[in-house]
Amino acid sequence: MEKLQFKTNINCSGCVAKVTPFLDKENRIKTWSVNTETPEKILTVETEGMTAEEIKAVVAVAGFRIEKAG
Repeated sequence: MEKLQFKTNINCSGCVAKVTPFLDKENRIKTWSVNTETPEKILTVETEGMTAEEIKAVVAVAGFRIEKAG
């Protein structure tokens, strides 16, 4: 399993609620969370076999932007 982190514009509980169905339906994502308390709004994804670009595409469909952190 690989852990990826991204800076996002997912910045509140309403945003998290909007992106949830998109991330939850992807069976290669095992767990994910967004820390909305930090300025970078870090999305952490544990995945089996998904690339950063594929995750970025899923989040884009939900209407948000992410970029690889670090």
